[in-house]
This record gives sequence, C-alpha cells and structure tokens, in this order.
Amino acid sequence: MSARPLRILFVCMGNICRSPAGEGVLTKLVTEAGLAERIGIDSAGTIGMHAGDRADSRMRAAAARRRYDLTSRARQVVAADLDAFDLILTMDEDNHRGVLALASTDEQRARVQSFCSFCEHHSETAVPDPYYGGPQGFEHVLDLLEDGCQGVLAWAQARL
Repeated sequence: MSARPLRILFVCMGNICRSPAGEGVLTKLVTEAGLAERIGIDSAGTIGMHAGDRADSRMRAAAARRRYDLTSRARQVVAADLDAFDLILTMDEDNHRGVLALASTDEQRARVQSFCSFCEHHSETAVPDPYYGGPQGFEHVLDLLEDGCQGVLAWAQARL
C-alpha cells in the first residue's frame, strides 16, 4: 500500500461545468466508500478564463438536485499537474490534446485518459459541454459522470 494518496484530476475547457461536476460526483463516491483519506480529487480547465470562479450556477443546481456539492474554484491545468496526478481525465478530444501538449514524457502522457473510456452504460466518446445549451445538457453530463465515475472508483480501488 502506498502512503501517498492516489490523485485524480478532471479536466474540461473552462473548469466551470464538466470537470467540477466530475470532481463532485467522484468525491461523493469516494467518501461513501470510506476512501476520502486515500484518494485526492481535483479539477482544472485547459483555459484560465474562469480562474477563481465557482462552477456554473446551472451545473451547481443540477448537481445539488442529485446531492452533489460543487465547491471548488476554477483553475487552469499546468504542466506540474502531469506529475502531481496519477490519473488525468479529459472530457473531450480538445481537452485531451490540450493536456497532452503539456506532457514531456511518455509516463505523463500515459496518465492522461478520456473520461468516457470509464463509462460502462453510455457509448459517448466525449462528455459534451452543456454551457450553451438548456437544462437537459447539464443532466446528461451528470448521467455520464455518474456512469464513468463508478469505473474511475473501481480503477482507484484496484490501485490502493
């Protein structure tokens, strides 16, 4: 067993919709599994435009209806994150390319994975950005996150 907590980072574009919601969903699952001391969870965006902002109010409301608390503040992903985190989950192909552009080693690149690769009940290859859509987009994002975060939790448990 490792003394250092396993660290997981969710990444989307602005860090105000998808990635803070992923952080919130996985945080709840990890806490319910009694692993909060052993798994650290964070989120970031590929752009810094919203740095310091809370998650979008529509995402916070949709998450709250499902009993997820989104408390983090937006920040931009940095190259040091590729060493600090054991698993970096990107929400779409643009986010994936943006994070990989920061990687300087094969080991860092191997830590960057598509979030949807952990989904078992949805066939999407990307978590769509709900920012410019209606309420159903936020619900769909949460559906995908709930599915994939079960797989992420199983991945983490296998490594503890």
